[in-house]
Amino acid sequence: ELVIEPWGHDAQYWRDLWHYRELFGILAWRDILVRYKQTIIGVAWALIQPLLTMLIFTVVFGRLARLPSAGVPYHVLVFAGLLPWQLFSQALSGAANSLVSQSNLISKVYFPRLIVPAAAVVTSLVDFLIAAGLLAAVMVWDGVVPTWRLVTLPLFVLLGLAAAFGVGLWFSALTVKYRDFRFIVPFALQLGLFISPVGFSSSIVPANLRLAYSLNPMVAVIDGCRWAILPAGPALSATNLALSSLVVIVVLWSGTRYFLSTEATFADIV
Repeated sequence: ELVIEPWGHDAQYWRDLWHYRELFGILAWRDILVRYKQTIIGVAWALIQPLLTMLIFTVVFGRLARLPSAGVPYHVLVFAGLLPWQLFSQALSGAANSLVSQSNLISKVYFPRLIVPAAAVVTSLVDFLIAAGLLAAVMVWDGVVPTWRLVTLPLFVLLGLAAAFGVGLWFSALTVKYRDFRFIVPFALQLGLFISPVGFSSSIVPANLRLAYSLNPMVAVIDGCRWAILPAGPALSATNLALSSLVVIVVLWSGTRYFLSTEATFADIV
């Protein structure tokens, strides 16, 4: 009788991840292909969602509340914040539900389960690139020209992906055991949209709240992306960046630890 057992979570486990790299590519590519399958307007959804959100936020925060726009058109400020938020939101949602959606595969074949949420996170880059093209067109229309800081944008994108992956590992493992988390994730993301600097600039946050505010890892990601994209955007706070980056590291480390500690039970309860 042949019994297939997973490797222990040591150096061999990480080598096993590299061995199954083709499966990672297959899962990511399949998710990309089926994302807009049997939809009427297809990939246009990747443009409609941020565009409508930008219009709503511009009217509410820019026209009605008249919040400062840091020297750029308010809709450009909002769009530059929506870009990393959409990446984080889609990556987190995909990772959180990835194990449950792959239940047939997980219950029948052994492979490092870490591949599944990782593939879901990478897939979110497709919509990010499509929306980035629309932002570039909006900036050209408004005459907003980025500076050399644009080359730092990939660093903040990676920070956003790391944040989504860390939180996604927690939620994906918890969703396998407690299906209630399928409802918690959308609610948490909806709340996070309003407490993150998507529709406003971090400059309006009172000084006495900055420390608690910076514990939100998306503060550094969104502020960093705006700093990289916009020539006259809000200044990037080194303190906020350092604190938010530390939170991302802690969440990523703890999420990985929890995921690996519960991985052996996924096939039994998924």
